[in-house]
Amino acid sequence: MGASGWEYYVPYQEDLGAALDALRQRVFEQHDYYWDPEREDEVGEAAMARPSTIDQLWEDEQVQEEGTHSILDMHLIVRPGGHPGHGTVQPVQPAEAFRMTGTDRLTRAHVQVMEPLADRRWVGRCAVLHDAQGRPEEIWFWGFSGD
Repeated sequence: MGASGWEYYVPYQEDLGAALDALRQRVFEQHDYYWDPEREDEVGEAAMARPSTIDQLWEDEQVQEEGTHSILDMHLIVRPGGHPGHGTVQPVQPAEAFRMTGTDRLTRAHVQVMEPLADRRWVGRCAVLHDAQGRPEEIWFWGFSGD
């Protein structure tokens, strides 16, 4: 199938990890992720029912191998100075924002310019976006994942 790009906007909150967790839960509950209802399980019966929890979703071998092509493929916010790895979201740092846009107070007007920062499959990015008065307004999560 190949990787799929995804992006989400959520209301700003200081705790990026909590924002990621809430977004993942919302996407899961809305079934806004790839799920193949046509496949068969190991005994040849149709495995059409979606899991009832995110943990159950990740117990599925096909999901483990191919992902969900959504934010559900991301599990952890990388702390400053940490190294992004498979299934992590790396926040945009002020120096990156300034290098790309000339400001460290990003807005939705900067989204298109910032998109190339998500340059690795299975590693997402997030950025705090500000309103016209420079106050944090929302968090933008974007990236691409899935096989």
